[in-house]
Amino acid sequence: MPATSKAQQMAAGAALSAKRGETKKSELKGASKEMFESMSEKQLEEFAETRRKGLPAKKSKH
Repeated sequence: MPATSKAQQMAAGAALSAKRGETKKSELKGASKEMFESMSEKQLEEFAETRRKGLPAKKSKH
């Protein structure tokens, strides 16, 4: 499942980095912290590898 916004893609990248031990879990905030706790490494990879070109900065609320 690809990310639906640039913010979501970046949060997934931060959470993935913490999951792999590249950054500290304590450095995560907001959405990336929630993603770290609730998603698997594979799910985070799918979100993080989404190309940002053409994505909105933030997901619109509908």
